[in-house]
Amino acid sequence: MRSGRERLVFPLDVEDLAEARLWIARLRDHVGVFKVGLELFTAIGPDAVRAVHDADAACFLDLKLHDIPATMAGATASAVRLGVRYLTVHAAAGPAALRAVAGAAANSGTTLLAVTVLTSLDRGELDAIGMRGEPAEAAARLAGVARDAGVRGLVCSPHEVATLRGVIGEGGVIVVPGVRPAGADAGDQRRIATPSDAIAAGADLLVVGRPIRNAPDPEGAARAIASEIEAAIR
Repeated sequence: MRSGRERLVFPLDVEDLAEARLWIARLRDHVGVFKVGLELFTAIGPDAVRAVHDADAACFLDLKLHDIPATMAGATASAVRLGVRYLTVHAAAGPAALRAVAGAAANSGTTLLAVTVLTSLDRGELDAIGMRGEPAEAAARLAGVARDAGVRGLVCSPHEVATLRGVIGEGGVIVVPGVRPAGADAGDQRRIATPSDAIAAGADLLVVGRPIRNAPDPEGAARAIASEIEAAIR
């Protein structure tokens, strides 16, 4: 991941293949990774992944798997066969499930990313689901579970990057949603940062959706963010 483009992830938060292909075509010069999430994958399935690959881009399959170990391992094996570059699982699925998915993805081109604490959750939300303490504390605990199970990628908010870099080490991959250029609307993300701040903290990949999608000039917005990332990694 040597360039700003390679580190920029755009989520294809649409519900049909034609619109997905349109966004890929518009942004592929400035975005190196396209994220296929639950909305698109449940609508059209593996065709969404193939659309990304047809554009010679990397696919980030964001399904946040959370189930019993055998089911998660089977889903991971299917994702590996699709050739996705990244696949998300929930760290909260536990050590056995994480070991199972790590085994299913071993010796493949698919990097597993363990989701720690969603960026929409604050301390009050965590308390409501029985996870005590600050989000950063919960994220560090879950990151350690993932690391010990053999999962070498993490997803966290910008606020936890520096801490989780210490947990996963320099060889791990850290993906950060909740990235907003200065002045952009935070939306439903509660723990956010600018692209420069996220890179400086130790992030590898930045997920940027609405600031690009809702911009008057999406191509220009993507180009500007990729350039900001490029400047931050020099």
